[in-house]
This record gives sequence, structure tokens and C-alpha cells, in this order.
Amino acid sequence: MPSIKNKDQRVSVFIDVQNLYHSAKNLYQARVNFGEVLKTATAGRKLIRAFAYVVRTKTGEEQPFFDALIGLGIETRIKDLQEYFGGLKKADWDVGMAVDAIKIQDSVDVIVLVSGDGDFAPLVEYLKNHGKRVETMSFGKSTSSKLREIADEFLDLEEGVEKYLLRAKRWPIIGK
Repeated sequence: MPSIKNKDQRVSVFIDVQNLYHSAKNLYQARVNFGEVLKTATAGRKLIRAFAYVVRTKTGEEQPFFDALIGLGIETRIKDLQEYFGGLKKADWDVGMAVDAIKIQDSVDVIVLVSGDGDFAPLVEYLKNHGKRVETMSFGKSTSSKLREIADEFLDLEEGVEKYLLRAKRWPIIGK
């Protein structure tokens, strides 16, 4: 669908950090440039709020990353990594992101969901049924085809991979 963006639109951005982190790591052995992601998501429109959904480990080594997000003007929603018997680790933010998007919908015209997770398809449908424009951004190779189809616009970060990635030899493994 053609891009319908104007400077008067009020935008809120929801970033599924784990989804982007693992996609960038697995596809490109790189980290995500969240500053560029936010800039593209807002596209010169009025940013009302931006949220990054992150996971905190016991070591806390990811705190400088959280601070960097805050420095970009992105509010962090932090969940502690749950470790279960047998080594299973889990920290799922899907419900929290969905609830936050529903809560803010009356204050914005556009919701930008930065994730390729197909579990968000019902959220996208709900928001669209309530008159919201819903745009999604993520790495195409790791994005649900359903999510691509139902969004008003899908921006494939792979089409500007040089802009959206930071090459690094080493970075902390968050949530693994």
C-alpha cells in the first residue's frame, strides 16, 4: 500500500528488542542501530512516545544498552529474564506490548510496530479496526508473512541494511 505520511500525524513506536536483536545477530552478525530505526519509524511526524521492550539478565550487563535507548528518547519497558529448571530461559513481551498499544491508541494516529513476530497479527487487526494506521518494520527474512500482509505498510529493514545495522565483533547476549 502506498505510504500515507504527513507531518501532523501523531505516532507511537513499539520496539520488540529481542526480535530485532536476534534477527540482526542471526542474519548479519550485527547489532541494530535503534537511532536510525526510530528516525525511520517517525518519518518526520510527531512522536508521542517510543517504547523498547527489553530483558534484564541477572548480570545486568545490558544496562549500558538500556541507557543508550533512553538517551535516544526511547522509554524502556524492562522484564527480568526468567530461568526455569532444566535451563529454559524466557522473557516474552508480546502481551505487554499489545496492552500498551491498545492503551495509547486514542492518543495517536499511527502505531509503528517494530517486530516481525506473527503473534502481533491480531493486535494489528484490532488497531486497524479501531481506525489506526499500523506500520510494521523488521528484517524481511525473519518477518511473518501474515504480519506483512495485514499492516498498512511494511518497511523491510533489509532494504537499508547498512543504515540499520552496527557491525561489532562482540556484544552482550541478551536473553539467551
